[in-house]
Amino acid sequence: MQLLDHVSIGVPDLDAARPFYDAIMNALGALKVYDRPNALGYGERCDAGETQSSYLSIYLDASAIEPNKRHWCFKAATRSQVDAFHAAGVAAGGRTDGDPGLRPHYHADYYAAFLIDPAGNRLEAVCHTASA
Repeated sequence: MQLLDHVSIGVPDLDAARPFYDAIMNALGALKVYDRPNALGYGERCDAGETQSSYLSIYLDASAIEPNKRHWCFKAATRSQVDAFHAAGVAAGGRTDGDPGLRPHYHADYYAAFLIDPAGNRLEAVCHTASA
């Protein structure tokens, strides 16, 4: 079951966010579907014929981003995608918040990496399979 249909993340500066989100979404295989003055979009929207997709919107929002436990986690098909997500995010202006690796306290094959985007949002990519 795909629990989420779409997610929106606010950032105060789209010019700073654009290279970061382009890089990490590319690493995870998510297509950029629009680039507007006030928002970026990645993934695929659901419709009546295709109900399993998910979608990410990055939108301009001047609100302060305070440190907290909230984060957004993206599924990766392979562990190498998790590695690529982390490397691309750091190279594009993000900060590491947890290097790629196993997190066995979740389950034996939970392989994840954490990033902080240029605005301060916390992101994760995870692969749940051992062989990937």
